[in-house]
Amino acid sequence: MSSPTLLAVARGSRDPAAQVAVRALLGRVSRLAPSLAVRVAFVQHAEPSLAAGLAAAGPDVVVVPLLLSTGYHIAVDICGAAATAGARLAAPLGPDRSLATALAGQLDIAGVPAGTPVVLAAAGSSDPKAIADVEMQAALLADVRDADVLAAYASAGTPTVAQAVAALRARSGTRPGSADQPVAVATYLLAPGHFYGRLQQAAAAWVSAPLSGHPAVAALVLDRYRAAAASQSAARPGSGPQDPRPGLADEGGQEPEAELRRRIEPRGGQGR
Repeated sequence: MSSPTLLAVARGSRDPAAQVAVRALLGRVSRLAPSLAVRVAFVQHAEPSLAAGLAAAGPDVVVVPLLLSTGYHIAVDICGAAATAGARLAAPLGPDRSLATALAGQLDIAGVPAGTPVVLAAAGSSDPKAIADVEMQAALLADVRDADVLAAYASAGTPTVAQAVAALRARSGTRPGSADQPVAVATYLLAPGHFYGRLQQAAAAWVSAPLSGHPAVAALVLDRYRAAAASQSAARPGSGPQDPRPGLADEGGQEPEAELRRRIEPRGGQGR
């Protein structure tokens, strides 16, 4: 029996570089699973559209959102289309420990020294669940980096990236020997585009590259696909993705969120 088609669905951007980055990511996914049919679709601003992608993928398909948190695009656009097509729907990529590994790796590539305070810069959303997802990813990154990490947003949501950079500078400046400590921005975006251009303008000493180029992200796409492919149930309107995000569990199978929150709350509720 052949495996279901993996249909990766990205948000889409008018910037051609974003489409190139998404297709390059899926090329790495294909190299990890050469026998698997991998296709791409976009919610907006690029082709093929989600409807066209589903039509081309055939009757047995798993939709993997190339999105870093839950939100409107998953709950409405992607879930609705998947339900109509009878497709299985995987969870979004984030939050996940694999993304914390990828974020830390991109910071290392950018030359960010260990212990440097970090702003985790996401696109932003008006959905409280999406904001909670980003804050959880900030906690996961803080755990990996063993450094202060503060979530911030390039558009909707507060604090803004500029506000978060200023806050971390002020926080580090109150500690002995840490005055004027530089701050890094960890780009919590999958691909370049409008929002990444805005992050480049942040008053930070370093801005890491988007995540699509890191090997851990391609492996995570496959993990999401395999978890959803194991389910025999198609998406239902309003139900959202079916599978949990296993990368949030510790080795004993327990959610680490409470422990991470306990560690970070005394230092401001976000970051460490």
